[in-house]
Amino acid sequence: MKLLAATLSSLLVIATDSFSPIGVTKTRSTATTSSSGTALANSYLDGLSAGGSNAAPLSAQTDNYKSSPRWRKKTKQLATLGPASDSFEMIEKLFLAGTDVFRLNFSHGEHPQKKQLLDIIRQVEAKYDHPIAILGDLQGPKLRVGTFANPAGEVLQAGQTFRFDLDQTPGTNQRVMLPHPEIIEASSVGHVLLIDDGKMKLEVIATGPGYLDCKVVVHGLIKDKKGVNTPDSILQISCLTPKDREDLDYMLGIGVDWIALSFVQRPEDIVEIKRLILEYNPQNTNPPHIMAKIEKPSCFEGDSLEKIVELCDGIMVARGDLGVECAPEDVPILQKTIIDECRAQGKPVVVATQMLESMIDSPTPTRAEASDAATAIYDGADAIMLSAESAAGLYPEEAVLMQQRIINRVEGDRHYATYLQANRPRITDGSSASAIILAARQVAKNVNAKCIASFTVGGDTARKASMKRPEQPILAISPLIETCRHLAMSWGVYPEYCPEDNLDTDNFRSMLQVACDIGLKKGLVTDDNDLLVVTAGFPFGTPGASNIIRVIPAAGPTYWDETL
Repeated sequence: MKLLAATLSSLLVIATDSFSPIGVTKTRSTATTSSSGTALANSYLDGLSAGGSNAAPLSAQTDNYKSSPRWRKKTKQLATLGPASDSFEMIEKLFLAGTDVFRLNFSHGEHPQKKQLLDIIRQVEAKYDHPIAILGDLQGPKLRVGTFANPAGEVLQAGQTFRFDLDQTPGTNQRVMLPHPEIIEASSVGHVLLIDDGKMKLEVIATGPGYLDCKVVVHGLIKDKKGVNTPDSILQISCLTPKDREDLDYMLGIGVDWIALSFVQRPEDIVEIKRLILEYNPQNTNPPHIMAKIEKPSCFEGDSLEKIVELCDGIMVARGDLGVECAPEDVPILQKTIIDECRAQGKPVVVATQMLESMIDSPTPTRAEASDAATAIYDGADAIMLSAESAAGLYPEEAVLMQQRIINRVEGDRHYATYLQANRPRITDGSSASAIILAARQVAKNVNAKCIASFTVGGDTARKASMKRPEQPILAISPLIETCRHLAMSWGVYPEYCPEDNLDTDNFRSMLQVACDIGLKKGLVTDDNDLLVVTAGFPFGTPGASNIIRVIPAAGPTYWDETL
């Protein structure tokens, strides 16, 4: 700690004495020269906007566009696409309203529809020159009862006995087929079975070869193919069904950025899907990131949650199924537990399900829904998600915009900064990269910098910066578009794709110029006197090699210290 304190002190002296732009009033330099004598434009992006064929649209080049609240938020937004949001026009509206990640739900629709949506998203991404992530969500196992002789189903009364067995004969008021022997094998006396999203509750009172005898605790109507939840049992089944494996292959083929894994029960489930992804393309050095959906009580047994978070790249708090299998009063506590564990390990965490449920049919949410969304943000979530609100609702754009308004309102509240500061996790790996990140946050705070700019290849540096929740936005510049799309999920990160051909990695001064140019393009700096704290690693391209930190004014190299 003494060494780190001394390092921070030295960096602060350097920042204030050597790099403060005193009295800079001249216009920014339009070009600099590399060591080889080649003139470099302010950035390759700004060069394109001067008239290149790939220039950003005029709407993306105006001050109004840069200053929009959509570009000032740090908490990210996910929107599920569906019948209400499957056109270019609507997807563009959702993006401009605040969406950072689009979710493709593979529980519904055909493969060609998903590819069409992916292509539209990539068109919007190209139009606005801003990385957009695509999350493919696997359906997972669906556990259901069999069929009944009475098409209308059967009403079960509280206290009566009812049997689940493996007999394919249509069900009656006394029994029905449960075509999942794994449930029968894993259930013990006292275990609970929930039917139809928890509307009915039965308790196991006897077990035998191929059957379970249960007592009806909560009465109700049971019909063909209704879902079954097993909150007390860990089932010896894969979380990947044959359909999921087909969908996974398709996702890998079309190039989604994130894959959400449903029905995660134990850490081994994450190992299984990672193995399948590696087998699909062993040469892929930038595979999609894995997001585990936490929706089973077994994830909280022992150290399972810690290990699941460690193995995957992100977590989704899937409150729908979690709310069925756990007591309603437990869900808010579990949500906070998951968020805290993800923050401690530096993994993005998304809070999902019923965030603004009433906006499926209403142009405004209930006050309770607004408070629920705000609570997730106060808790420190990286992102919040919309499901049916944006996929099938009457007001998809309004729902996304409402989430954005809630985010900006919370992030502007002084209590939010206080909560984040009180709950900042420690980075204790002892690496030089971590020390640089810690120093960058402290330096940026002390010199009142406008942003922290980080050159990163795999995204680790930017994710560590996000983990510390700095006051300044994080500009992550990467030569890999896959990295930029992965980082679209991380709190406070503004990813920017910059091909390596446009980076003179042998001339750090020119890379600093690129950081200034991109900061200007994104509206993160607007004045010559604005300061950027820049981190990078040399040799460039070495994962986890961040070893340089600089504080520079946005005015450009003409006004920088010659020692840079």
